[in-house]
Amino acid sequence: MDLGSAAVSTGAEWIGRPTHEELRRKTRPLRPEADQFYLPPAGFEHAKAGTVLRSRDVELAFLGLIPQKLAATQLLYRSTDLNGLPQAVATTVVVPADRPAGSKGPILSYQCAIDAVAGSCFPSYALRRGAKATGALAQVEFLLVSAALAEGWAVSIPDHEGPLGIWGAPYEPGYHVLDGLRAALNTEALNLSPEAPMGLWGYSGGGLATAWATEVHATYAPELNLVGAVLGSPVGDLGHTFRRLNGSFFSGLPALVVAALSHVYPGLDRVINEHVTVEGKAMLTDIQQMTTAEAVVKLIRKDMGNMVDEPLENILRTPEVQHVFDSIKLGTAAPSIPVLVVQAVHDRIVSVDDIDELTHTYARGGASVTYHRDMLSEHMLLHPMSAPMTLRWLRDRFAGQPLSSHRARTKWPTLLNPSTYRGMIRLGIISAKVMTGRRVDRLPLSELDQ
Repeated sequence: MDLGSAAVSTGAEWIGRPTHEELRRKTRPLRPEADQFYLPPAGFEHAKAGTVLRSRDVELAFLGLIPQKLAATQLLYRSTDLNGLPQAVATTVVVPADRPAGSKGPILSYQCAIDAVAGSCFPSYALRRGAKATGALAQVEFLLVSAALAEGWAVSIPDHEGPLGIWGAPYEPGYHVLDGLRAALNTEALNLSPEAPMGLWGYSGGGLATAWATEVHATYAPELNLVGAVLGSPVGDLGHTFRRLNGSFFSGLPALVVAALSHVYPGLDRVINEHVTVEGKAMLTDIQQMTTAEAVVKLIRKDMGNMVDEPLENILRTPEVQHVFDSIKLGTAAPSIPVLVVQAVHDRIVSVDDIDELTHTYARGGASVTYHRDMLSEHMLLHPMSAPMTLRWLRDRFAGQPLSSHRARTKWPTLLNPSTYRGMIRLGIISAKVMTGRRVDRLPLSELDQ
């Protein structure tokens, strides 16, 4: 099924009401490319961005196996792609069971590190009960989504790469994130208030999508009451990242980006067709069906320089490739909302130098930037270890607390902060409930958590 062709205009105006599917228990979900839910109705392109096209209630499960005692609703909504064309995107919205109807409590958009092309890695699939998505990072990140639910926040978890899994594309992840929030507000059954304070959070590939949302917010969705965003290791310069990771343990990650971007950059696709070997083309095709972890394992130490017909650096310097690298780099606009940037100095995946540059670019543009530049952690460890700090920071933004005057902390790592371990105990309690299928209720804060 070609989802891309579904966005072609029929000339008919979409004026219908969204259809809703009631919960069907213990049914194995279809992958997005085979699931009719993801196909928008005819004429949807005439709807406003954020319009809900259809919805359904679904069961969620940790790792696809351990059912969770919560109500989740998936929305298919009208959004916008890289080129400004209409696109249908899905998000999964979870509202805590004990949250009062019509509450003006906070709403969080959590961007998972999808980091793949395969639909099995989309959160709308990977988080569902019965999903076969071993190696999809969203399945593990559900523990952090649960931590946000334990705060009493409603959470939107968008498929921010869009229906075709275009990882690394600029701008459109931000549109998808913001339209996901619009769609949640437009769904009466969720009882969410447009006056509620809203926040964004994501790490790595999810941090990249979150950063794009902050950069396009002021011009694309200024009506949304965003009060803060956490950009965890947000891959500020994918071009530099390609050069650093190619041939390394994580060489599967830049290969996935190249495979994805070839679908939206004709010049890049032409370079691949002209210069990549038969083996290389087969690899770029095969990994588009793999989860993130599968691609990383399969391509350990693979050097794309061995899959082209001339020196790789010559190809990277071609105008077509340089255009891609320039256009996918963050820093096109300063965020109009406060941001917390979290980055490990000894990160083997995302260079701290790139994030230093990004924070300076944002600050020079007038953004309010708090930068936690962690001196001890590395990429994988920092995400969970920084979660307590992230939740405290978001809690303060939702409460309207003033920002600290100490905007940059570079000498006191999370691993040496006692409050980190108090927060990790709280996170451990939540994780234990998720892993055993117990209900995650709102956890009251102790004075130590404040």
